Parts: sequence; structure tokens; C-alpha cells
Amino acid sequence: MSTEQASEITSDETRLSIMGMSCAGCVSTVEGALASVPGVVSVNVNFADHSAMVKGHADPELLKQAVVSAGYDAAVMEGLENPEEQEALEQNRYRSLMKKAAVAGAFGALLMLAEHFAWLPEIGSATGRWVWPEIALITLGILIYSGLHFYLGAAKALSLGQANMDTLIALGTGAAWLFSCIVIDFSGVLPSLAKHAYFEAAVVILAFINLGTGLETMARGRTSGAIRKLIGLQPRTARVIRDGKETDVPIEEVGLGETLRVRPGEKIAVDGVLIEGHSTVDESMLTGEPIPVEKSVNSEVVAGSINQTGTFLFKATRIGRDTALAQIIKSVRQAQSSKPDIARLVDKISGIFVPIVVLIAILTFALWYYFGPVPSLGYAFVTSMTVLVIACPCALGLATPISVMVAVGRAAQSGILIRQGDALQKAGQLTCVVLDKTGTITEGKPAVSTIKHTAKFDGDSVLAWAASIESGSEHPLAASILAAAEQKQLKLEKVQKFEAIAGHGVVATINGKPVYFGNRALMELKGIDASKFDGELAELSALGQTPMLLAVDNTIAGIIAVSDPIKKDSADAIQQLQKLGVRVIMVTGDNNITALAIAKQAGITEVKAQVLPQDKAGIIKALQQQGETVGMVGDGINDAPALAQADVGMAIGTGTDVAIESADVVILQGSLLKVPEAIALSKATVKNIKQNLFGAFFYNTISIPVAAGLLYPFFGILLNPMIAGAAMAMSSLTVVANASRLRWLKLSG
Repeated sequence: MSTEQASEITSDETRLSIMGMSCAGCVSTVEGALASVPGVVSVNVNFADHSAMVKGHADPELLKQAVVSAGYDAAVMEGLENPEEQEALEQNRYRSLMKKAAVAGAFGALLMLAEHFAWLPEIGSATGRWVWPEIALITLGILIYSGLHFYLGAAKALSLGQANMDTLIALGTGAAWLFSCIVIDFSGVLPSLAKHAYFEAAVVILAFINLGTGLETMARGRTSGAIRKLIGLQPRTARVIRDGKETDVPIEEVGLGETLRVRPGEKIAVDGVLIEGHSTVDESMLTGEPIPVEKSVNSEVVAGSINQTGTFLFKATRIGRDTALAQIIKSVRQAQSSKPDIARLVDKISGIFVPIVVLIAILTFALWYYFGPVPSLGYAFVTSMTVLVIACPCALGLATPISVMVAVGRAAQSGILIRQGDALQKAGQLTCVVLDKTGTITEGKPAVSTIKHTAKFDGDSVLAWAASIESGSEHPLAASILAAAEQKQLKLEKVQKFEAIAGHGVVATINGKPVYFGNRALMELKGIDASKFDGELAELSALGQTPMLLAVDNTIAGIIAVSDPIKKDSADAIQQLQKLGVRVIMVTGDNNITALAIAKQAGITEVKAQVLPQDKAGIIKALQQQGETVGMVGDGINDAPALAQADVGMAIGTGTDVAIESADVVILQGSLLKVPEAIALSKATVKNIKQNLFGAFFYNTISIPVAAGLLYPFFGILLNPMIAGAAMAMSSLTVVANASRLRWLKLSG
């Protein structure tokens, strides 16, 4: 692991809300300003939700100052923000933009009607000399009311030697007003064909751009609905028991180790462990699994899940930013702010796009002025203004981050936590998936799978004898035998003279009879003939089970086999991966016989057994050297090196263990079906991003030459600047609408 990677893992994270960004060109400016602050390790600015995620040990105040110095405003976002407050802010911004659009649109429409029906006097006439200056002043007032934020943004950018979307809008509309004023003032020296004012164009352009930005703000707000839902799961108060009294307190005041009561229908406030009571809890917000989970004493509960049937008491074990819910929100935000490789390329293009457009507009003006028809000045002005307005790179800036935001939110709703933007891009490119066995393909919890008995005994008595002798054992398989006996409510006998023989099994005296429970070697050691059971022992071993012989009073009583069964949907998930053309390999530390048996049940043909955890990463590296793009699925702890080595590391989480730093993707429920779902989502997202980028590039590639007048020599067509403003606004809305389709993407089956 590199020093930079290590510092990223141990560094703090600060999330900033950035105000004043108007296009993708602003992204590189803000990123550069934040990256220059001492202590910053990495910066990701998300144009889609106007936020910045900063990693490192930097002073938040210095970060804010850096953003302000770059010409923008910033605020530090801490904890779990209030979704109602955020929504109210966005609603206020939306209403403000709509008012500005309405005022500019109403006056622009009135001017167009007046010109169409010849209600206005001719420029330069006696009446026109006092009417048109008044129109100019009214237009100036509307430009200030509806477009001041654009002009201030352009001025800030200019003071820093930069250009952005505000620059294009300010140049286009400002030039329209200024040119119109010149026409009014110098009408006597201009040819009659050049005597045309463009006041209506200036205000209608602002109307369309404000309308488009407002609609885009509303649509963007919907794309972050997943985050809002997660934040909304956190209740504002909790019922705490202090000094024997139940008191409702703000969630921020709940301390570690405090006892809380939860009644039916209430949300659980913090993470904890049940100490009294019994209930079922809806944890679908964490796992995507709709079936409620039964909870009893010592069961874990998580913040944001909903209690359903019973009342219970629990002790707080994680509070505030440490709860599973807070970790999930943090991971979702981190992924939404992170950038896949394709986004970094777009940011570089966007950073130089605006200056290029300004140069094209200047070149367009010069060509029309020197080579255009009369009035050449009028044509030069209209075409260059149209180029400036139509080329705003909003759609280009939104194309990638808006799709990433929607896809990460959609994944979280399905119980898939994507922690890195690159993982979202690479998951769909996987050619090989390496699966750990225990806890990934299998349940990870050994259980009694087979009970065989001889003529003098029955199945329950064999299990009762075995459970009785194992009640004093610390062997890992003892718990599964005791659990099976408890499930059948079998009575256990008192054990005397208990002895564990390493590598063989256990011996004891029960009801005055010698009892032996262990492997074939134990029976040989005690002189008991078990040869006639060799076939059954081999058969069970071949099935991946661990068989143990029970002997009572020096006679074989039966066989109990324990196995780690595969999960009910593992075979289906592996089949889906193979249908996608993905090579599936199982890598395990278990013995070859058990590994092959599990692989056969799961439908896997490639198996690598008896592999140490530290060697799994080497296997993945070898596959990568063969040209494979490798995904690793494991438990996130023993498999950490392999998860880190893989192109995409996927950790099987439990819903509470979500901060697995070595994984790019965390599957919150244990189902392997989430792996093909993640691949399907990745492919759909990359396709969506490419559609957005194609649309944005195609729009600019076609619109700029048309706006510059390319079609005029052949068809006599010139693009109206007002139409250009509408087209620019619609391009951004199209990108947002296309990305929103991912919200309804069907992932399973």
C-alpha cells in the first residue's frame, strides 16, 4: 500500500456545500483551490449536488477561505443534516429561479409581441428617441434582477483569470443590451438594416436559462432522494431510562451504555444490544431484505430500523457518527462524490471548454463582420452572441456525476453499498470473480446435517448422547450439536470424567457407561471396531460434511455429520454470473475434499483449496497478469489483502459491519445474488453516462457551428439567440432526465 493510500485511509473527511458553481468549468477551479490548502490529501467536487469531499487533516475554516478566495461560497456540512432544512433550501432556490424566469419571460414576451404587431416606434424617430431609452432602462433593471448572479459569477471568474458558464451568459446578454444601446444612440449613422435592438433576446435568454436551471435544481434534488431517505430514518429523539425514569431526549444527548426503550412502530435511535424483551424489526433500510428479523436478548439492533411487534430495552453500543446508518450515509456520499476515470477526463475537457468557446465567438464575429452580408455588424453580433449562449457546458458537467449519484442511491436501496466511483465503472467490466467459501458461498455457521443410528438406538438418542458429552467441550463443532439438541428440546445427561483428546475427539462417562465421540482414529485408539462404517464415513466426507462416530459402552451407536451448508441462493447467483460470461473461481483454506463438494453443490468448476489468507492476493494478482479483470468477494476481514488487490473488492457485510476499508463494494445482506446485481447496475450506469456524454458532446458539436451560421450560405438559416437559450436549458434537463431512469432500474431476475 502506498503512503498516499495509507494517509487517505487514516485521514479525516470534511464535506463542504459549495455555492456559486455554475458549470463543469467551476469544478476544476474549486478542486484546485481546495487542493492547495495544507494537509489536504485528496479532493472530489461533485457538480451534480454542489458539494466537495475533502480528505486530509485540514482546518475546515481554511478550506472555506480557499473556496471564497476562488470566487465561490462554502459551508461545512456536519453530522446527519436535517433533510427538511435541505429540502426547504432547494425549494427556496427553485422558487427564486422561477420568479426570475417569469419576470424576464413576461417582459421579453411583451417586447416580442410589440415588435411583431409594430406597436413600438421606429428607432431614431421623434417618439423613438424617448421610448427606446426607457425600454433600455427597464431591460437593464430586469437583467440585474434576473441575471445578477450570472454577472457577479462572471466578474469573480474574470478577477481570477478564469472563464465559466457565467462568462458566456454575461457576455451574450450583456453584449445584446450594450449593442442595442449603441443602435439607439447612433441610429443616425447606422444603415437602416442595422437598426435593430436585441433587448427582447437578452431578457428571454435569461428567462430560459433561469427556467432550465430551476427545473434542473428540482430534478437534481430528486436524484439525491436515497440520501434524504437514509437521513430521514434517523429519529430526532430517543426514550432513555435514567434514574429509573423514562425520558425523551434529543438524539444527540444519548450516551454510550445508556438503556433505551423502543415501543411498537418506533424507529430505533442508535445501535445497540437487546437486554430485555422480544420483537421483530424491519431492517430493510440496511439490507434491502423486506422480511422482518426476529430479535431477542443479546440480539443486535441498528439505528434507523423500525420496531414492529414487541416492546424491548436495549443498551446503546454505537452512537452519532459511529452508527451503521451514519456509516452507510457517509459511504453513499463518498461514492456519490467520487469520480470514475471517465469523469476525470470530462473535468479536464470542461476546464478548457469555455475559453475555446469565447475564441470561437470572437472568430465568428470577425468572419461575419468582414465577409458577411449587409448589415455585417448586425449579423456578426447575432451569430457571436448565439455561439456564447448555446455553448454553455452545463450538460457536459452533469453527464457523469448525475448518473453516479442516482446509481449509488439505487444500489443503497437494494442493499449494495458502493464506496468508490471507480468500482461503479469497473464492476461491469469484470471477466472473473473469485469467491471465498466460508460465509460467502456457505452460511458460515456449521450445523448438524446428517444423523445415522444403529439398530439399538434412534436418531434422537444419538443426538442426546452426543450433545451431553459435547456440553463440556470447547470444540467449534460442539455448538452446532448443542443447538440441534436444543431445537429438538432433548434432555441432556450429566457428564463425568470428561476428557478431550486433541485431534481425536472427546471421552466421558454418562450414566456409568463409557462414551466416545470423535473421528475414526478415536475409535481405533479405544479398540472399537468401526470398519463397517468406513463406506458411510467416506460418502459423507465426499459431500463436504464432517462425520463423527458415537460409541456408547464400547459399541458404535451412530454417526453425526456437521457441515457448513451453502446459502439457498448461492447456486442461482453463480449461475447468473456464468450466464454473464464471468469466470467464477472458489478459493478457500479448507481441505480439497470439502472444497470440491461445496463447489459441486454451488455449480463451480474451478477450485483452489488449502490456500492461506495471505496467498489469496497472489492468486488474484496472477489472474490480473493473465489479462483478467478480477472481482473478489469475501468477508472483508480475513480476505482484506485479496479485496484490496482485486480490481473490485466486494465484502459480504452483516448490516452493522459497514466500514470495511479494504472493499470497494459492501453487500449489506449475505446474498451472493447482489454480485450479479452490482454488475448489472454498473453496466447500466456506464451506458447511461456514455449516453449523457454523447448527447452533451453531440449537442455542442452540432449547435456551435449552426449558431455560428454554418447553414446560412446554403439554406439562409440563422439560429435565433433566444432559441439558443432554450436549447441550452433543455440539454441539461435531458441529461438529468436520462440519469433519473436509473432510479427505476430492475436489478434482480
